[in-house]
Amino acid sequence: MDSKLFPVGAQRCSFGKFLMVLGILTAVLLWGVYAAFIILYNGIGATAMDNYFGFALWITFDLAVIALGAGAFFTGFLKYILKIKQLEKIINLTVIVGFICYSGAMLVLTMDIGQPGRAWFGYWHPNVHSMLTEVIFCITCYCTVLVIEYVPLVLEQKQLNKNKFIHAFAHNMHVNMALFAGLGAFLSTFHQGSLGGMYGVLVGRPYAFRDGFFIWPWTFFLFILSAVASGPVFTVLICTMLEKMTGKKLVEFKVKALMAKIAGTMLCIYMFFKLLDTWAWATDVLPRMGFTFDQMIYGFIYGKWLMWMELGLCGVIPAIMLIVPAIRNRPGLLYLAAILDCTGIVINRYVFTVQTIAMPVLPFDTWYTYAPNWAEIATSAMILAYGGLVLALSYRYLPVFPQEKELNG
Repeated sequence: MDSKLFPVGAQRCSFGKFLMVLGILTAVLLWGVYAAFIILYNGIGATAMDNYFGFALWITFDLAVIALGAGAFFTGFLKYILKIKQLEKIINLTVIVGFICYSGAMLVLTMDIGQPGRAWFGYWHPNVHSMLTEVIFCITCYCTVLVIEYVPLVLEQKQLNKNKFIHAFAHNMHVNMALFAGLGAFLSTFHQGSLGGMYGVLVGRPYAFRDGFFIWPWTFFLFILSAVASGPVFTVLICTMLEKMTGKKLVEFKVKALMAKIAGTMLCIYMFFKLLDTWAWATDVLPRMGFTFDQMIYGFIYGKWLMWMELGLCGVIPAIMLIVPAIRNRPGLLYLAAILDCTGIVINRYVFTVQTIAMPVLPFDTWYTYAPNWAEIATSAMILAYGGLVLALSYRYLPVFPQEKELNG
């Protein structure tokens, strides 16, 4: 009976194996739900966060998945606005990945605000002078756009699509998808930038503070560039993971190579400006604030190795690997470059979130270290399990990959 729900011409694993996968993911999800209940009942004090570290694992996780989910808006922009036809083979997956990342980020924020019952305050009593107000509205609206983009895929499920009304409704939504893609690109660009701008205007935090262009610090633009430089290859990694797990070819390699070429081009642009920004920060911004570069570093946990890893191993090297055809066209090297690229962006979000507030800025202050406890880890794992469930159900029952039948026929 379950096989009647599969996409046309697709083969899937037995229902027993599928239930086993769902069982593992559900167990992790329930562990996270238990931790979430403990936190919501007892307050943020149940975590390792305190008055010093109000931003910690959750915000690092939130910023990282939002950046990695940028493949949705950027690929949608390239497919529907710039008309790059080859991307239609992977556009459905980018929408699912984007939906998972943004809805997961909203769930993380629900935990982090401490009193979810007051979540509506940000909308009803907005602080018009804060970049986070723009983030609140844009991320909510873009999450809504992703839901709208995901709905047609659900309605194209084989049994649902037999209904004439549903078929026509899904078709009309596809016809107007360029409008939603353009709207999504606009919303996501601005909230990605404002997340970076939020750090850049922190004049009391030397690690993050930057000069800028009019009202926007350089971090505003760097966060946008880093997101579009990592989002496309993150989607490629998710696709490859599905292929390895299912033993099927889902997208032809030249589409993956195109996504990698696009990401590599954006990563080169990002690294050029990121290196300039880092040099200007270390040699101009910090001295003007009365600090030196060495004062930004502490021990191993906040050591220089993080910067060299972010900029070198996970920045310049994958940029070169993704932009050189001879390297990019070899699957193993492409996937390695993609992993390094995504790792570099996660490190960037970590240091801006944690190292920024760990550094002492007053004479009587000292360095603070932070390590997440089980409750923070469990709730973060809960979001990953939620994403796994959505991805597994979508792959099994929805027509995600238009090339699947052709490549496995």
